[in-house]
Amino acid sequence: MTTTPLDPTDALDPYAPSRRALRVAAGCGLLLLAACFVATVMVVLRDAVEGDGAARGFVTAAFWTLFLGALSGVAALIAPRKGLVIAEYALAIVAPAVALMD
Repeated sequence: MTTTPLDPTDALDPYAPSRRALRVAAGCGLLLLAACFVATVMVVLRDAVEGDGAARGFVTAAFWTLFLGALSGVAALIAPRKGLVIAEYALAIVAPAVALMD
């Protein structure tokens, strides 16, 4: 007796993560984005107090990076794709590093 998979894309790669696993990873990525947002704000505030007090282009780029990471995370929750989850995590990690460049 053979069973058919519920998702046609799962039949192509038996080692691919399931939709539920990708959604859980995307949800955890949103928590990581929140933590990276706090870290980015702390870096920007430290630079404002100890530095010259002017926000340069890297600060704007850091917050846009967080915004794009949140968009990819929500998109990964709606339509789970491995690439979206990877992009979400990468953008979350890069944002505080970009803010440190200012």
